[in-house]
Amino acid sequence: MLFDWNRIERWVPYLVQGLSITLSVAFLAALFGLMLGILINAFSRRRFLGKLAFAYVDVFRGTPVILQLSMVYFAVPRLMGTFMQVYFDRTMTFMITAFTASVITFSLNSAAYISEIIRSGVNSVDTGEIEAATALGVSKYHIYKDIILPIAFKNAFPAMMNELITLVKESSIVSIIGLQDLMRRQQIVTSQTFMFFEPLIIVGLVYYLVVKVMSYSGQWIERRLHHV
Repeated sequence: MLFDWNRIERWVPYLVQGLSITLSVAFLAALFGLMLGILINAFSRRRFLGKLAFAYVDVFRGTPVILQLSMVYFAVPRLMGTFMQVYFDRTMTFMITAFTASVITFSLNSAAYISEIIRSGVNSVDTGEIEAATALGVSKYHIYKDIILPIAFKNAFPAMMNELITLVKESSIVSIIGLQDLMRRQQIVTSQTFMFFEPLIIVGLVYYLVVKVMSYSGQWIERRLHHV
């Protein structure tokens, strides 16, 4: 039988429970990535900080996420321990949980992309509105916060929603550090039951349904934003 439901039925709840981990990593990374992306975009307008912001975006967009995750989870704690031993003569063991490492990695990675999305949204803002605000004596800070960002966010919302959907799918690589998300649970079920096809189909359906719900939700929010 191609799909042995009797054998896989009792594993379905265990597989679906991994969805909470997947969504938690994706939504927290999107939230922190959005905040950091806004800061990066603001810093990019200054000469020295702009160079740092460009370097940050260049590094995180130019290296694989799996490499970044490995660095945060495996390398950074080791480097911190070595730093404390060399400079403070103290032997300390730094530990970071798989969930924390995943959120940090995807937040930093997402911030690089979101900052570029915001930049494109900022560039789409009509210069006439900025000039009018400047003529009225509005400060640069309030122009950016109250005029540029709201319009940029509205224009860039579809791209931001796409970034969130991408985070949900790309977060599957957290299975390599043992975090029991959807993909990790599929691997565990496969190793215990030697069923390959059924767990993959179930996990694939869960991902597909989540993405469809998010897509329709994003379209609904986008329509609401355009009517504001």
